Amino acid sequence: MVFEKLKNGESVDMFAEEYQPAVEELNRSSKICWKIGQTEPEPANIRPLLKELLFNTLPDSSYIMPPLQIDFGMQVSIAKNVFINHSLTLMSAGGIEIGEGTQIGPQVTMVTTNHDFNQRNVLNCRGIKIGRNVWIGARATIMPGVTVGDNAVISS
Repeated sequence: MVFEKLKNGESVDMFAEEYQPAVEELNRSSKICWKIGQTEPEPANIRPLLKELLFNTLPDSSYIMPPLQIDFGMQVSIAKNVFINHSLTLMSAGGIEIGEGTQIGPQVTMVTTNHDFNQRNVLNCRGIKIGRNVWIGARATIMPGVTVGDNAVISS
């Protein structure tokens, strides 16, 4: 399955037939992010869309403020008591795990994807792991393969 290959850091050609389920997930996630951006920003209105985006894995004690852009909702895991401020961007093909009690400021970007320098249609992904009780400040960028330990503070 292409999603396991992406999470395991195996090279994947974006034009290969095996990548088609990833294209479908990109489209699904994009449509839901668009709906979130068009919805009145009340938690009661936004939460069902966030749960749909993340395959019903968002704990009730966690929340993401809109707007946001997540390209592979199925590759994101968010623990309990997480708060994420507005304008989050997750390029999550390689998988992103956010630990319990983490706080994320506005305009944070996390990128798990990179392209082969010789074959730009080939993706090489490395997952991101954010520990427990981490504070990521505004506009920070977390790059492929980064693991942030528990209780860390990240600034831009």
